[in-house]
Amino acid sequence: MTRAARFHDWGASPVVEDVPEPAYEPGRVLVEVKAAALNHLDLTVATGSFAMKPALPYVGGVEASGVVLAADDAADDAAGGLAPGTQVLLRGGGLGLLRDGCWTERVSVSPKAVSPLAAPLPHEVAASFFVPATTAYVALHDIARLEPGEEVVVAGAAGAVGAMVAQQARLAGATVTGLVGRSDQLDRVPEGVRAVAADDAAAVAELASARSASLLVDTLGGAGLVERTRWVRPGGRAVVIGYVLGASVTVDLPSWLLDDVALLPVNMVRHERRAREVAPSLVGRLASGELGVEVERFDLSEIAEALESLRAGRVRGRAVVTFG
Repeated sequence: MTRAARFHDWGASPVVEDVPEPAYEPGRVLVEVKAAALNHLDLTVATGSFAMKPALPYVGGVEASGVVLAADDAADDAAGGLAPGTQVLLRGGGLGLLRDGCWTERVSVSPKAVSPLAAPLPHEVAASFFVPATTAYVALHDIARLEPGEEVVVAGAAGAVGAMVAQQARLAGATVTGLVGRSDQLDRVPEGVRAVAADDAAAVAELASARSASLLVDTLGGAGLVERTRWVRPGGRAVVIGYVLGASVTVDLPSWLLDDVALLPVNMVRHERRAREVAPSLVGRLASGELGVEVERFDLSEIAEALESLRAGRVRGRAVVTFG
């Protein structure tokens, strides 16, 4: 038997329990999971209202890091470099969406869901880097087309995606200001980034009056989005990644036309192939220390409490469960 966190009912918390040990099957890859990420997507799937959902009961978790236990030549050819002991990223292939996912000590998966890492990483980082790192890259380089010397404001710079955007913008030669929600979050802004708290009225007023940024990258959404776009000079752009502060916004078209700031959406479902293309170079930068991902670790036995913390916005960085 092996331990796993399974959902038995939609909207309920997962239960950590023993499940049958996965058997090795030809053409598949048997992996020992070392760390698995907790995502907002996991929470969404668990409601039962998402377009994709596994049959109950199911093991949650859409991404993880582990080591290969067994793979035959066919699986090796499909994924590339799957000798036993190889560190791999588990993601895709319907994991946690259409079938059992990664919140388990051992898992048998399709080679489509396995990617050998370009460089070794701590398992907690390997399990959690993909979404923030690739989203930041696509937002900055493919959608915003950031140029060196630009001034960038990152709204939500204390979050995993926002912090990664701020780091990558600096590496690209931009001057970066990071907005956080409260003054006690200022220390969570990456090094070299000017930190501004939303509860500092004078600092926020300065951003609005200066209007010197050419790019806003917004991970917050909500009713304040339009006001934050007014921190960008006319002819600039606002790249919208998330909506943690609300899924709706009202745009007064005459004012928006006068502001002259383009709103650009980031749809990472459409950019999944691109994300996989750029991931190896980002792994290299994580391994070298040029980039960093803040991780809050939980034991698998604490997964229900960890998901509640994630839902309530109390997680610092990315939430990851580990297998002792």
